[in-house]
Amino acid sequence: MTISIADALREGAEILQRAGLSQPRREASDLVQHVLARDRTFVLAHPEQLMSDQEGQTFRELLLRRASGEPLQYLTTYQSFFGIDFEVTKAVLIPRPETELLVETALGFLKNISAPQAICDVGTGSGCIAITLLHECSSAHAVAIDVSPSALEVAKRNARRHAVDERLTFVEADCFSSLSADKFSFDLIVSNPPYVAETELAGLQREVRDHEPREALAGGPDGLDVVRRLLDESSAFLKSGGHLLIEIGFNQGEAVQTLVDERVWHLQEIRPDLQGIPRLVVLQKK
Repeated sequence: MTISIADALREGAEILQRAGLSQPRREASDLVQHVLARDRTFVLAHPEQLMSDQEGQTFRELLLRRASGEPLQYLTTYQSFFGIDFEVTKAVLIPRPETELLVETALGFLKNISAPQAICDVGTGSGCIAITLLHECSSAHAVAIDVSPSALEVAKRNARRHAVDERLTFVEADCFSSLSADKFSFDLIVSNPPYVAETELAGLQREVRDHEPREALAGGPDGLDVVRRLLDESSAFLKSGGHLLIEIGFNQGEAVQTLVDERVWHLQEIRPDLQGIPRLVVLQKK
């Protein structure tokens, strides 16, 4: 049964509104655009156009998946980050706007470093941090680490898509376990690690809790297991005066301060995000 774009938007918005979503019309439009492989302007300008039977069926299938709580980004297979589109699958965490603070801060340091700049991204996921930094800084090279081979495949496709793959080395590893400090020395290490405490996992939004990869979220009993490893292990791979940037959870600032070894690190700041939440730990190796 064929359906017009206008009717698809109306039907989709009604279903998503009943499911309790906050932007039902916008998300219905996103799904129509994805199914038709058209942009928003086309969808708005051609409400009378009929979708094929297959397109209508695909739209309704995606609509029901979204209504059940599956994230829109996994359905459309992309997410914008720092003005760049990234492929996302269920193998990777969906890039968040708050992580752009990490990129902005990193770029501020990179512009003051003589080329070529060396970067390490620990827990790269989709590759959004490392790829964005290379996209913005043409003289930089990076190593992207992730324990998940499936995540690395997504990151590799994103690197090729944005033409930075020749400056990006991928390593399957648990933190720095596969790197040698004799061979690798970085100006900057960045990480958006798993930082959700075990007791907080059940309270996450259903889209996050039920669909995003648990290994990219769960950070141990207090959420700081990987943060501790980064603080303990990063200095061996950083040049003197190099920086370590770590994204943290909304209530972890004070706890992280107590973990910083002042013999190794100068804690420059814990930078808040746009909502005023302590979000980014900025450390410099002494």
